[in-house]
Parts: sequence; structure tokens; C-alpha cells
Amino acid sequence: MSRTPTKPTATTVKHATLDLLRAFGIRKVFGNPGSTELPFLSDWPDDIDYVLGLQEAAVIGMADGYAQATRNASFVNLHSAAGVGNALGNIYNAYRNQTPLVITAGQQARSIMPLQAFLYAERASEFPRPYVKFSVEPARPEDVPTAIARAYYVAMQPPCGPTFVSVPIDDWTHQTQPVEARNVSRELGPDASAMQALVAALASSQRPALVIGPAVDRAQAVDLAVRVAEKAKAAVWVSPFSARCSFPERHPQFAGFLHASPGQLSSALRDHDVVVVIGAPVFTFHVEGHAEIFDGATALFQITDDPTAAAVTPHGTSIIATMKPALAMLIDLLPDTKRAVPTGRALPPAPQAAEPIPVEYLLHALSIAMPDDAVLVEEAPSHRPAMQKFMPMRGQDSFCTMASGGLGFGLPAAVGTALGRPGIRTVCLIGDGSAMYSIQALWTAAQRKLPLTVVVINNSGYGAMRSFSQVMQVRNVPGLDLPGIDFVAIAQGMGCDAVRVSQSSELAGALKRGLAFEGTSLIEVMVDSAVPLLYAHKS
Repeated sequence: MSRTPTKPTATTVKHATLDLLRAFGIRKVFGNPGSTELPFLSDWPDDIDYVLGLQEAAVIGMADGYAQATRNASFVNLHSAAGVGNALGNIYNAYRNQTPLVITAGQQARSIMPLQAFLYAERASEFPRPYVKFSVEPARPEDVPTAIARAYYVAMQPPCGPTFVSVPIDDWTHQTQPVEARNVSRELGPDASAMQALVAALASSQRPALVIGPAVDRAQAVDLAVRVAEKAKAAVWVSPFSARCSFPERHPQFAGFLHASPGQLSSALRDHDVVVVIGAPVFTFHVEGHAEIFDGATALFQITDDPTAAAVTPHGTSIIATMKPALAMLIDLLPDTKRAVPTGRALPPAPQAAEPIPVEYLLHALSIAMPDDAVLVEEAPSHRPAMQKFMPMRGQDSFCTMASGGLGFGLPAAVGTALGRPGIRTVCLIGDGSAMYSIQALWTAAQRKLPLTVVVINNSGYGAMRSFSQVMQVRNVPGLDLPGIDFVAIAQGMGCDAVRVSQSSELAGALKRGLAFEGTSLIEVMVDSAVPLLYAHKS
């Protein structure tokens, strides 16, 4: 005898959404509340942590860091169009970082939207585009949970990224049917014939190179990348502007970091007859120039989980696949080789103390002082070449920065990382100019006593812009100097422990104390303001 299916008990849009979050393993909601979000936030449940940020850009940055740390989408609740507008810079960062976020924003009540009411968002779903993978304002209140479920699945599908749902204020209390969370697979296997062609090219190569990108670390596949490199006996380079550490930088086959200059990148790879780019674009450039690497003398292959990256690649063969199945197949298919193991880069000698403090001396001292399991979140772009010399990263989950080049990500992302990895020390290395974009994030860290140490490199200006003014041979550029900012006072005013270091002899003690502090600490280091050069140029 057949049984009639039981109809699910109706619930409210709000409770159906909260149940979805629980089913998706989302236990924190990041936000800055406004009037159009109050029905969602009322009678907030004890089992979901509301993480308050003091400005929407900081909220998105914290959610970004948390999602990268936990490898699950973060849920964000913003305030109408104004809140989305404040957040757009870091939404763009999250898009370029390929970070999964489900972003919701309040909207005015449906009944008064035709009157263009106060806080009304016109064409709300179009506002964050094109820097979200999916964007919608549901046609009916009862469709909101289904839209949020879809937003989660799209956000988590490689290449991951932010999604957006606009929710009118009166939708949360409407009745709807509960939405059941589903399992959606996220791995994509590579084409077997394309992989055989790649293996054949590597097998016949005399001087192969791997260019490893951030998708490898995002996929927790660094160990697989190491095994591929060792079996292929290939030199290993890091892709330009890689936002994560996807290969141990003290490994004997590690050759170094590729420049974002077409000429310098081509020169670095010139001696390799086969180049395999894994988990990165081919290639991300920042300045103009002739890219000799595309002239055809070098066989180029790419493995990417991003179809767009495959479509824009100008030369060679692209294989669309997620990292784990592709790297595992490479390990299985690669034959043993009699090639000699390539020699990696040689690290420079330790820098010497001087006054004012050289940035290189600070970076080397920080590298020594950091706990072995610490994670570094960085936003000091003018000092990245020095970091790459004096702060070799260990590999998986050791390093994170912004992929976009837009400032305002680093400090809140470090707060989110500390939330996502509460048992280890997070270190935020940030320039003075970068720090001021989202300085409000310090308050959230201090309130929660997060294990976070912020090291502010204070050279009293925008160092990257000073460098580029030299590269581009332009003079008398206004707005590059930032005198008179007291980061110690700012941090103490938000509840952090803080100290300023202006002498090399003070540095080791300050770092030891700050890294051991039970809570959030800030160390402002006054450094030499000499301009580092990001690219070679003709004078």
C-alpha cells in the first residue's frame, strides 16, 4: 500500500534561511546592521555567531579571510545599497581572490518600492555586477531561501567567488517551505588525452618548469604539487601576483617568483623548453612589453579550474580540471626520468641592522620570530620583493594576500583568518597606507581577543606608488606622503595592545612580546623610506 508523502511544515523565510546556514556548516554571519536588516537579525539564535564589523568593506574583508581559512562560504549581511557601495572594493577583491561568499543586502519593503522610498535600492541585483558569480532579488518572498541555496552552490563551485541576494525588509517574516540542503560535487577531472600529451611533453623535455599558482593552495593540493615536481625533476616558479603559497619556498627545486613584467618573466623562463602552468593564469602582467614566452619556442601547458583563464590564454594547451584530480593523474602517468634534479634559488645572507630600520631587516626578524605554524596575511605590495627574499613561506596555508591589487583587504582578512583558525597565531604584515583603508577591523579583533599580531610597516607614504613614479619616470606626483598617523594611538583606542619600534635594537623584543600576547597586538615599525623598485627599468 503506497503512502502519501508528508508535506513539509511551513516556516518563515528567516527560519528557513537559518536552517540552510546550519545545514551548509555556516556558523558565523558577518555584518554591519541597518534598518532594512532588522527583521532578519531580531531574536538572533545562540548557535550562529554574529560577527560585527564597523564598516562594510571591513565586513567583506573579514568574511573573505574566514572563508579562505575554513574553505567554506562565508555568509554576509549588508545594509541596502549604501552598504553594498561601501563594500564594493572588497567584493572586487573577493572576486579576484576566488573566495566563496554569500552576500545578502537589505532592500526596502516591496509595497513602497514603486515610490522610490528612502533606502530603496534601484536595480539592486545589478549593483555588484560583474564582480559576483550570481546576483538576484527574488520575485517572491517565498523564493528567498531557494535563492540563497543557489547562491551558496554557485559560490562554492570552482572557480569559487562571491554571490549576491537582495532581500526586501518584509520578506523575512513571510511563510515558505523549508529548503533541503543538497550535496553538489566540486571536483572536475581532466581530459585523459590532453593529460597524455602533457606527460609526453614532460617526458621528452630537457629542462621543464612548473609555474605554480594560488589554486593549488586553495585546493589543499600543495603536497601533490611537490610530488609532481619531484617526479618530473622540474624547476618550480611561482606565478606572478600569486595570492597564496602553493609550494614550499625552501624546497631545493624552488627557483623563485616570476615578475609581472613580460620581458622579465620571459627571461626567467627562457632556458625551459616545456612550461606547465598549474592553478594560475598564463600570465598576469602589470606593465607593457614583449612577451617572448608566447613566440612559440617554449611549449606551454596550463591546468586550471577557471574556464575564463583557459579562454584568454594566448598560446599553448589548456586543460580544465580541479587541482587534486589533475595532479593525482600526473603523478600516476609521469614516467621516471634520468634528468638531473634542477638547482633552486639561493637565499641571500641575513640583512644587517641599521638606522633607520631597513625593511629587509624587519622582514628577516619577523620570519625568525613567527611561530612555525603561523599564517601570514600580507598587504605591503611595495615590499613584496623583499618578502620573497627574506620570508620564505612553508607552503600549505601559510600565506595569503589580495589577488586584485586593491587595498583594504589585508587587515580585515587577517581578522577573519584568526576567527577561522583560532588555535594558531595570525600575523598581518601591512603598509601604513594599506592599513588605513580598513583600520576599523582592529576593533572586532580586540573585542574578540583574537590571536592576531599586526605589524605596520610605516614608511610615511604609499611606497608602491613612489616606486612606480620612478619606473614610469614621472615626477612631482601629489598624494604619496602620509605623515602624522599614530598607529599606536589608533590601536590602543580600539582596545589593542600596541607599541612603536624606531630602533633596530628594539625590534626582536617587540616582536617576541607581540607574537606571544594573548589577544590582538599591533607593532608599528618605523622603517627607511627609501623607494624599492618593483620592476627593472631603464633610467
